[in-house]
Amino acid sequence: MMRGLEKFNKLVEAFEKLPTVGRKSAVRFAYHLVLNDTFSAMKLSNAIESAIKSIRKCERCGALSEHEICDICLDERRDAQKLCIVESAKDIFVLEEHKLFEGRYFVLSDLEEQTLSKLERIVHEGITEMIFALTPSLVNDALILFIEDKLKNHALQFTKIAQGVPTGVHLENVDMLSLSKALESRTKT
Repeated sequence: MMRGLEKFNKLVEAFEKLPTVGRKSAVRFAYHLVLNDTFSAMKLSNAIESAIKSIRKCERCGALSEHEICDICLDERRDAQKLCIVESAKDIFVLEEHKLFEGRYFVLSDLEEQTLSKLERIVHEGITEMIFALTPSLVNDALILFIEDKLKNHALQFTKIAQGVPTGVHLENVDMLSLSKALESRTKT
């Protein structure tokens, strides 16, 4: 902490609260913005304030949006029969950034009745396939089984993203659960 520079110290502390930002990086960011690039600092400040005021969760799917319903939900060109279940709005961002999925999404952040009711309403809109894109874990496997049971009376195909050995990783460095899943999900060459 720099004595006599309370505002600077508060800026460093604010940066330190960001994910993956340690003390050294926080000090570097603060020095750069305060001493070298005040224009960018003001733009950053305005962008943060604007985002906080205008971004919210889509009422329908839980994605980030500047409106009540997000652009993905409103886009009629998307495949309305496929619904990808994800854990967070960040997951949607990753899939969209790489143009990996053309259907609709649903953020399953909890198992509250309200969330399940929203999911069931979306299913009634013509969904034929529900794709689970969740982090592989026993808890999420149980969650998938719970949702499949809850929606078993609908004509749905339930699928989940493949799991296994990541590209470039030697088998000796792969955990046994991932290796087991990779062997189970093997494909023809």
